[in-house]
Amino acid sequence: MSDNRIIELEIKQAYQEDLIQALNQVVAEQQKQIGKLEETCKLLHDKIKSLAYDPGQSTGVDERPPHY
Repeated sequence: MSDNRIIELEIKQAYQEDLIQALNQVVAEQQKQIGKLEETCKLLHDKIKSLAYDPGQSTGVDERPPHY
């Protein structure tokens, strides 16, 4: 191989290493965001579940107003 060809390959490899590091950083940030979103979804699910209508409890929604 000629020296120019080896230099070109080394340059390409350096760019690929930089790209892999950048992509790895993006994936790590996305994983953090996914973790936060999963926690938010869990909290919202628990909140909705706690607000779900329970026939044993009167919520006052179906009650007639006092002026009727």
